[in-house]
Amino acid sequence: MTQAVPQVHPIFDEATWTWTYVVHAGPGSACAIVDPVLDYDAKAGRTRHASADKVIDYVRANALKVEWILETHAHADHLTAAPYLKAQLGGRTGIGEHIAAVQKVFKGIFNLEAGFATDGSQFDRLFTDGDEFRIGALTGKVLHVPGHTPADIAYQIGNAVFVGDTLFMPDVGTARCDFPGGDARTLYRSVRKLLSLPPDTRLFMCHDYPPSDRPVACESSVAEQKARNIHVHDGVSEDQFVDMRTRRDATLAMPVLILPAVQVNIRAGEMPPKEGNGTSYLKIPVDAL
Repeated sequence: MTQAVPQVHPIFDEATWTWTYVVHAGPGSACAIVDPVLDYDAKAGRTRHASADKVIDYVRANALKVEWILETHAHADHLTAAPYLKAQLGGRTGIGEHIAAVQKVFKGIFNLEAGFATDGSQFDRLFTDGDEFRIGALTGKVLHVPGHTPADIAYQIGNAVFVGDTLFMPDVGTARCDFPGGDARTLYRSVRKLLSLPPDTRLFMCHDYPPSDRPVACESSVAEQKARNIHVHDGVSEDQFVDMRTRRDATLAMPVLILPAVQVNIRAGEMPPKEGNGTSYLKIPVDAL
C-alpha cells in the first residue's frame, strides 16, 4: 500500500525563533505536533499560550485528530507547550529514550526533589533509534541524531524529516555542542546520517536565525544541505568540523531561557510540584554553570 504524502503546516514563534509543525495526511486525518512552544516571560515568570493556540486553531479548523505531540529533544531555548496541547487536543507525548541521561545530569545541577524520576517516565513513549509509529495513514520513523545533546532524535514521516537542532538552514549551519553531554564529533556523524537520505528528502528545521538579507525559512533538502551548508557541506572532514564547532561554541552565550526551559522540558512540560502556598517555583543555580 502506498503511504499518504505528509502535509506539513509550520508555525513560527518569533520570540524564540522556533518552528512548530503540524503533520497530517489532509483535513479530517490524524496528525502529529512537533516541538510546540509555551510562551514564557522570563522577567515576570509568567506563561501564556498564544503560540500553542495557533496550533489548536489549525488543528480544529482542519478537523484533525492529534495522535502525537513529539519532542526532538529537551530544548534549552523554549519551554514546551505539550501538557497544554494534550489537555486541549489529546494525543501522546514522545521523546528519545536518552532523555533519561539528560534528566540525570540536570537533576543534579538543579538539585531537584528526591522523587523526580530520571527514567523518562514523564513522557508517554520513549523512542529508540529505528522505531516506527503510526499517525493514521502516515508512518513515522525515529532517527537517533545525538551531538547537540545525547537525546536528540529526528522524525522521518514520508519524505519529510524533522531534524530538531541537528541542522539549521544552509546559511546558518549546525547546532552548538557545548551543553552537558554534547559532542561535536558525534554531531558530525549524526549530520552525515541525515545527509545519507535521498537528495530530495525534505528537511524541516526547529529554528531559523536568518541573516538580514532573507526572511525566516523552515525547509531545506538533503541536496541543498550537502551543497551549501556553511558548516558541513560535502568535503568538510570530521576533524575540520570539530575544530570549527569547538572554537565557535566557545564564543556563544547561553540561551536566554536555558534555566527555566530545561527544568520544565525534562518534566515533559510540567511545572515543578507546587509548594505549600500553591505556587510552582523554578530554580536558578548561582555560579553553578
